Amino acid sequence: MADPVISVQGLRKTYGDLAAVDGVDLEVDPGECLAMLGPNGAGKTTTVEILEGYRHRDAGEVSVLGLDPSAATAAWRSRIGIVLQSATDVAELTVDETVRHFARYYPSPRDPDEVVAAVGLVDKRSTRIRQLSGGQRRRLDVALGIVGRPELLFLDEPTTGFDPEARRQFWDLIDGLRADGGTTILLTTHYLEEAERLADRVAVIARGKIVAMGDPITLGGRSSADATVTWSEADGPHSLQTATPTSVVLDLSSRFPGEIPELSVRRPSLEDIYLTLVDHAGRSAE
Repeated sequence: MADPVISVQGLRKTYGDLAAVDGVDLEVDPGECLAMLGPNGAGKTTTVEILEGYRHRDAGEVSVLGLDPSAATAAWRSRIGIVLQSATDVAELTVDETVRHFARYYPSPRDPDEVVAAVGLVDKRSTRIRQLSGGQRRRLDVALGIVGRPELLFLDEPTTGFDPEARRQFWDLIDGLRADGGTTILLTTHYLEEAERLADRVAVIARGKIVAMGDPITLGGRSSADATVTWSEADGPHSLQTATPTSVVLDLSSRFPGEIPELSVRRPSLEDIYLTLVDHAGRSAE
């Protein structure tokens, strides 16, 4: 098998008595999309900034595209793309000027016109950045992150400020990047639907530690967790948690002459599992 694009063992970063990152182990394979989820202050951004070469670690081994990010070269940086949380602020340049300017930094950039179209800014290509809305500025950040045709793309809350339609268009763009060039992606997001839609695997980080990792369907025992069956009877709503929801529905169907009133069968969502994992991590640390 090919070597991991990202390999991390025992990563630590402390600020005084606070362990922002406390022994993180992580591997990301070529072409994979890994979503890192966690509450504010959990250590996501610190971990990502170390992987990007922007922050020094206190301990641990880190390899990104075969090199230690703390000794990154210009050639190494040309192979990665970064979409930070903060907006780009070259206020007097137009969208078109900005994308074309950044494209010149890379040895084999994507066509700037294609990039502007991909992020939905064709109608704003002649607009100065200071005149863009927050969501439009965020799309420009994404454009600058992908214009270099990166092997590895870091996406830190990439769709903040996007409306639902724009967010889905962005997901299609990411799918296209992965299909076209096998781009490896490390994504941080607060949108659980986004992680479920894009990620091959999800890592949940809380209090500086990874508390669970797996594909979105099975994370934290999600696929085998009890289902909740709800229905309504004359005396009001009823609910039952069960490992065998089919048998419960069959039993209910024998009791009702037609449709079972207000029937629903629901297994835990990714959000349910995420909140349980984070809550458990918080209680364990108390």
